[in-house]
Amino acid sequence: MTKSHDTKNVGTNRAEYIKVEPKIHLHITDAGEGKPVVLIHGWPLSDEMYEYQYNDLINKNFRVIGITLRGFGQSSKPYDKYDYDVHARDIKKVLEHLDIKDAVLGGFSMGGSIAIRYASVYKGAHLSKLALFGAAAPIWTQRRDFPYNLPKSAVDALIDLNYKDRPKLLSDFAKIFSATETSLNEGIGNWLNKICLSASSFATAQCLVALRDTDLRKDLPKIKIPTLILHGKKDKICSFDLAEQMKAGISDSYLVPFENSGHSLFLEETQKFNSELIKFAGK
Repeated sequence: MTKSHDTKNVGTNRAEYIKVEPKIHLHITDAGEGKPVVLIHGWPLSDEMYEYQYNDLINKNFRVIGITLRGFGQSSKPYDKYDYDVHARDIKKVLEHLDIKDAVLGGFSMGGSIAIRYASVYKGAHLSKLALFGAAAPIWTQRRDFPYNLPKSAVDALIDLNYKDRPKLLSDFAKIFSATETSLNEGIGNWLNKICLSASSFATAQCLVALRDTDLRKDLPKIKIPTLILHGKKDKICSFDLAEQMKAGISDSYLVPFENSGHSLFLEETQKFNSELIKFAGK
């Protein structure tokens, strides 16, 4: 057995759940040894979405920490607030509990928005770098002075459908998740759908509200750490315009376009995604 696959490097006996409030526990994937890379999933997924990143990171001598946000996956699902500040506070508690220092914080889609809020509010505490993957930022919906991405009415329709037919919501979302409807094979699509179905219906809706209403433009200039932006040129959920806005707003940022990817760049161009993240994290 080679060293890169030696089970002693995986990190057994680490907490699978971390308490962030008296009755609220977050599911954690914590494996590997080395510089920490903390990964935050998108809506309405869980930390399981990074399955095809975890092994590469561990084998390249990183400690990988995947956090499933409240309301999703195997984490607790309270009927409570689900705004970005709540999620950022939960991440802070996890990083404090694990005594994490100089981590790379990566976030996909909504997770990217939450990572921006975390880095802004907590002034980069516990972090050395930030990585944003198809992030839903600085705003996911259009404003008079922000003509990019989706109109608010489109998100209102998603919220309405969530409460009427959540499986259809997920099915409709899957059709625009990638560059084309056949970019991901059926098995991967079924796997993603299963993860999404594990989310709370309430959290699914409340996070759509946060995505619709939160403006992170004032957060961007507060980010003072090196930032990597990975974004699909064919993204139908978070248009490439958003990546350009993030690049303009974060002073020390670097944008890598994924020419052949839609929103699911971590699965459509996995090798490029992993290599760019590992290269950035290892600098």
